[in-house]
Amino acid sequence: MSELEYPQDLRYTADHEWVKDLGEGRVRVGITAYAQDALGDVVYVSLPSSGEALSAGEACGEIESTKSVSDVYAPLSGEVTAVNDALDQTPELVNSDPYGEGWMYELQLADEAGLDDLLDVGAYRDQLD
Repeated sequence: MSELEYPQDLRYTADHEWVKDLGEGRVRVGITAYAQDALGDVVYVSLPSSGEALSAGEACGEIESTKSVSDVYAPLSGEVTAVNDALDQTPELVNSDPYGEGWMYELQLADEAGLDDLLDVGAYRDQLD
């Protein structure tokens, strides 16, 4: 199996979500290479709606693959400001480009301090072992 990628500039959750700090209290969220690899071929993605308020740790969507259905969890609390509508037509982007075109949604954070509680790439890799 090829080495899975985990970009250094992202933060991670134990539930295999990644978080990219976009500045001004906004973040972009997706699932990690590990998660998409474990799921297999993604065939459907259900995401929260723009304007929806999310609480850290709550299920806010689902990813359906040829193997199973998994929940997507909110890594931080905040309001959804954008969703990746491209996943409606091409959910396989989650597999082919999990950190790029396969992003899921963006949040305006209720509290930016929560970012510091997420895992850095080293801590995320350690908990995979």
